[in-house]
Amino acid sequence: MNGLLKNITGMKGMTDEAIATDLLIAAKSGVKFTAFALTEAATPELRTVLREQLMAAITTHDNLSKYMMAKGFYHPYNFDEQIQVDATAAATAKNLTN
Repeated sequence: MNGLLKNITGMKGMTDEAIATDLLIAAKSGVKFTAFALTEAATPELRTVLREQLMAAITTHDNLSKYMMAKGFYHPYNFDEQIQVDATAAATAKNLTN
């Protein structure tokens, strides 16, 4: 995100990594809650719609995960690297109010 856009939107401290992480967390929640709704659906028609929504949510999560791995923001297969990324993200979040 360029500096002008950050200033206009009031997201001076937001980074692409922070935004992608928020999106990934939201996508994960979408998968979880859509799956839950699917198990509670009362009609075949509703189950069909929810199943389609679940597949879309899974695809979104997959795409975000791949994007974040390609950018070096997410290391699901290397715990030590992910801890470093998380520590850096926590420091960035702490400094957002400054």
